[in-house]
Amino acid sequence: MPFTWEGRDGDSQMTAGGPQYPIWFTNLIYHDTLYTLTYKWPGLNEHPCSRIPGFNLEALNEGFENARFVGRETLRRTPERHVNHWRVGVVVPELPPGNYPRLPLALGDIYVDEKDRGTFWQVLQFGIQNLYDPELDEWLVMDTFEHRPGTVTLPQRCEPPR
Repeated sequence: MPFTWEGRDGDSQMTAGGPQYPIWFTNLIYHDTLYTLTYKWPGLNEHPCSRIPGFNLEALNEGFENARFVGRETLRRTPERHVNHWRVGVVVPELPPGNYPRLPLALGDIYVDEKDRGTFWQVLQFGIQNLYDPELDEWLVMDTFEHRPGTVTLPQRCEPPR
């Protein structure tokens, strides 16, 4: 299934699938608000646009600041990619180390080009953000990566009522 991620001026849009695929959704940060819109998903008849105001690129990058380095790896694809593997997670409640019950809300494994930390080649996300998937996860694998501004468009059904 195709996957694209584009950004411009602090806005960012990720789109997976499309009208001809069984799954089609977009997640975007647009004017300091996180939006999720699922156009198509097996067994899903409702298609509202979810909004989380106050979530922007800065907040996303702050989440990545606490990522833990897992190690250097080689992604065995064509071509092979040498990457640094990072893990980021959100767990509640945030408590000191010790015998405290915790619930994982999200976990991400991010595989970043070892020579260019602005390029990620693969991502595994797990958590409540993937509620529609029976395994609560999604893989993203990038075949190409271009460092140029893209186009970020707020879907009409996400626009606030006038």
